[in-house]
Amino acid sequence: MSIALKQVFNKDKTFRPKRKFEPGTQRFELHKRAQASLNSGVDLKAAVQLPSGEDQNDWVAVHVVDFFNRINLIYGTICEFCTERTCPVMSGGPKYEYRWQDDMKYKKPTALPAPQYMNLLMDWIEVQINNEDIFPTSVGVPFPKNFLQICKKILCRLFRVFVHVYIHHFDRIILMGAEAHVNTCYKHFYYFVTELNLIDRKELEPLPEGACQTDTEAKNPAAVFLLLFGHFRFGGLRDLWLNLSAKHFVR
Repeated sequence: MSIALKQVFNKDKTFRPKRKFEPGTQRFELHKRAQASLNSGVDLKAAVQLPSGEDQNDWVAVHVVDFFNRINLIYGTICEFCTERTCPVMSGGPKYEYRWQDDMKYKKPTALPAPQYMNLLMDWIEVQINNEDIFPTSVGVPFPKNFLQICKKILCRLFRVFVHVYIHHFDRIILMGAEAHVNTCYKHFYYFVTELNLIDRKELEPLPEGACQTDTEAKNPAAVFLLLFGHFRFGGLRDLWLNLSAKHFVR
């Protein structure tokens, strides 16, 4: 990572404190193995496959926490540009709007500005991953029976952060020179959730498979943005889909 990129993705920009794994635990070792695979330049599709002999729940837990940390970092770099004025709706492209529901304060699907939605989302995920009954850290303590269902919901909602960043703020990512990092993170996320069938394909429609399919995009990251949205005038994106009809997804 270049010095400039390190300055962009620094710990002070992180949207939420990072969750870490305790050294000496199985999940810490799995985390190290996953990071080593990524750093070695191994094919991302191979890197996300469940290692032989390992428990799937452990593998999923490691990746959920890792993606939470990394997506926090990505959103943290652009959150000052994501305001109620610039993003009055949490949208995911010209046909998608994401409404918040948490069965607590927001018992019904509620339209919110993107930054408010993001705050609620990150708070909600933090509660889940710091709950020992859901993400146990003690050796021998089993995962709950509905663990994968909880993780599917977390990953589905994290995916929406990618959608919003790509569609509304990727121009800022490009200006920061961070597009290669974001594209690699998205490819890793996409291959992981599709490898283990953790997000319904319909939910992935706002960022199609072609967005992360080839090495060409990795070497020319801005091509991802052009591939997805090249038929829109760059300067007019925000006004375009804020005025278009939207589908509503609630999880």
